[in-house]
Amino acid sequence: MYKILKLFISLSLVILYVGCGAKPSVETNVNKKTFEKEDMYILIALRLEQLKDYKSSADIFNALYEQTKRKEYLYRSLRNNLAANNNKKVVLKVNQIAKNSIDDFELVRIKIVALVKLEKLKEAQILALRLVQKTKLIDDYLLVSELYVKLKEFNTAVKYLESAYIKDYNEKILDRMAIILYVNLQRKKEAIAQLETHSRIYGCSRTICSRLIGFYSNDNNIEGLISTYLRIYKVNTHKEIAQKIVQLYSYKKDYENMISFLEKSRVDDELLLQLYVQFKKYKKASPLAYEMYTESGDISHLGQSAIFEYESTKNKNNKIMQKSVVKKLTKVVNKKKDGVYLNYLGYLLIDHDIDVKKGLGYVKEALKIESNSIYYLDSLAWGYYKLGECQKAKDTMDKVKNMDGSSNKEVVKHIQMIDKCNKKSREIE
Repeated sequence: MYKILKLFISLSLVILYVGCGAKPSVETNVNKKTFEKEDMYILIALRLEQLKDYKSSADIFNALYEQTKRKEYLYRSLRNNLAANNNKKVVLKVNQIAKNSIDDFELVRIKIVALVKLEKLKEAQILALRLVQKTKLIDDYLLVSELYVKLKEFNTAVKYLESAYIKDYNEKILDRMAIILYVNLQRKKEAIAQLETHSRIYGCSRTICSRLIGFYSNDNNIEGLISTYLRIYKVNTHKEIAQKIVQLYSYKKDYENMISFLEKSRVDDELLLQLYVQFKKYKKASPLAYEMYTESGDISHLGQSAIFEYESTKNKNNKIMQKSVVKKLTKVVNKKKDGVYLNYLGYLLIDHDIDVKKGLGYVKEALKIESNSIYYLDSLAWGYYKLGECQKAKDTMDKVKNMDGSSNKEVVKHIQMIDKCNKKSREIE
């Protein structure tokens, strides 16, 4: 199939060069066909590009140029010759058309690339300098700097870019300058300082701050990374950026700033809740857990909200607070039989003498789920104590004494009070 296509191409080129004798009109409309089958040849040439047969594609585009004199065909032909590594052919063609003129900037750029590929760097450099003096374009300044880098004249490359940068503070110029300073000249602090200054004055663009992130990552500079990501987040509140900031705070163990950022960004409420609990910020944890419950419907969040509400209140005998907590926890245990919430509700009812018998019922349900929990057994014993059933309380507490956690301050206090109660009961008998 490809051989047939190649044969067709050869015939097509003959037709293009010989058969279409009519010259293009002087007024050439770029959107108007010059001859009947022009579109067909364009499609063939583009298909050959896709097949990476750049030489054949270049030949067709060159034939189209010769027939129509449209420069876009010439440029395409030359670029395909570059891709096919026909660099000498490119230089000769440009010389033939442009002579020594640099008025056609695109032709000059293509010739420079060909010269670089031919390792004629000095010739390419002279031509690039002539070009940039005339165009004053950013991409041409970058082209000149690349030639200086290839010649290993790094300081000259930087000086040239600096003179271009101060004209309009273009970030593409600065980015290239920073790379040369950081990588080739090992002037790392200077490279970072230039990027930081630009970002502080003109804002944290994607180009500049991405480069800063690369440099700071390479230097393992966590402070620099956090500072840069925070500036990016101000203009782009993307979740991935926020998560990166949280990871960096975590790596640094800077939990206060992590909490502050999570509060502002709300990127991870579960983590924020964990941190509130870890640092005993129960007053903040309770409303957050309740908000998460209203948003998700997860009953566990309601249970957490109730527990944190109790823990955050200094006056544990506050009746309004007790009523609120009992109401929430009752709703939780009616929907979900979870040992933690059953025991917490039960102990609350027992310890504050709200309804000791009902509290014991909840604690017994918790023990059905986890029969050897020291805290559930402590709650059970405390319930018996509150009812004056000292022997039952002691028998239950005796199971606790040799278990891990028996040294807990609250548990020790209960053991002592139950022992006294039991001793008094015996004396009365």
